[in-house]
Amino acid sequence: MKHLIIGNGVAGTTAAQNIRRFEEAAEITIVTEEAKPFYSRIRLPEFMSGSLEESKLVIYRDEWYENNRINLITNKKAVSIEHADKLVVLDGEVKLPYDRLLVATGGRSIVPPIPGIDRRGVFTLRTIEDARRIREYAEDVVSVIILGGGVLGLDLGNALRKLDKSVTFVEYFDRLLPRQIDPAGSAVLVEKLKTLGMNFVLGAKAEEALGKDVFEGIRLHDGSLISGQMLLISAGMAPDVTLFKELNIPPRRGIPVNDRMETELPDVYAAGDAAEHEQKIYGIWPAAEKQGETAGVNMAGGNALYGGTTPANFVSVAGVDIFSAGEIDAENLLTSFAYEDRDSGIYRKIVVRDDVVAGCILCGDTSGRREVHSAIQEKRPVSDIQETIDRLKLTRLSGSPQKNRRQISKP
Repeated sequence: MKHLIIGNGVAGTTAAQNIRRFEEAAEITIVTEEAKPFYSRIRLPEFMSGSLEESKLVIYRDEWYENNRINLITNKKAVSIEHADKLVVLDGEVKLPYDRLLVATGGRSIVPPIPGIDRRGVFTLRTIEDARRIREYAEDVVSVIILGGGVLGLDLGNALRKLDKSVTFVEYFDRLLPRQIDPAGSAVLVEKLKTLGMNFVLGAKAEEALGKDVFEGIRLHDGSLISGQMLLISAGMAPDVTLFKELNIPPRRGIPVNDRMETELPDVYAAGDAAEHEQKIYGIWPAAEKQGETAGVNMAGGNALYGGTTPANFVSVAGVDIFSAGEIDAENLLTSFAYEDRDSGIYRKIVVRDDVVAGCILCGDTSGRREVHSAIQEKRPVSDIQETIDRLKLTRLSGSPQKNRRQISKP
């Protein structure tokens, strides 16, 4: 049986592991556009800052592929699928046959259609090569603007702060980490990060990148100008569905898959950031890993089902640990238990829906995260974690927007 995997990220690599686990005689080939074997994208900002050697980014080295009898093809891009003949065409018109195919092409950085965005000095971060270019260009730069206040944007900003750069964030939403924390949590985080020298412009839309040939700053929707010598765009990721665009089954946002990670094409699977399951694209490592496992088991003849992933993120931004999972209830419509201490940079919130633990935000102090996360995953009643609620000094709030937030603050 010939198994072909396009993409060497966590989804593709995990699928290959599971194919080999269940099918000893399988022929497994992985194709990647990059020069390096499987490495950690989430640690690229550490490499940029100089706190991590490039070699330490690599998770599986050449020996791992050899030991698992996996043929790794680097520096090659898959350009089309000839599914009637079960062939994948690579650049250079090389054609690879398959019995079962996994598309795990991941995502591409979103670049908003802003005039002047093609100036020299504008970057996105997705690959090691991107990180190398950013680090080299930053050597002669004093001030940097980061478009986007999500996890990657904050990691980038912290990396550049460590390189003694002045960093200003411009975020379209009215808060940082809009997928992970609510406005109250964002306010606590902003105050903490400001003490480290970071600058923030929230609820702002970039209208134009300034400069003739080289980036010099941005103009915002209200006409205000922000000067900077370098722009890093962290506006999210879009699923890379290029291989499906010319097929008879057009993708939606991602490549639609069922619970077995099968697409509508016979013997073609998809997993990771490129896959859309139950109209969801998760964009997080745990989901990609589980989807890759499910796809690999089924490609090897098994019967595994993917039932979704509870969104959960643990990040550390400039030494501030943040954990969020499930529903964060940014509008404060649900009952919650919360605590806030801006002086210490601590914010805690547990969200409850129908007396069941539905989500949490732990910022600045992630004590109790294991108990709370377990309760979210198991959909346990809030009474089961009352001891944790008491230990974390949480106050019960009824669900209504702009509820008197002072009642959750430390006296």
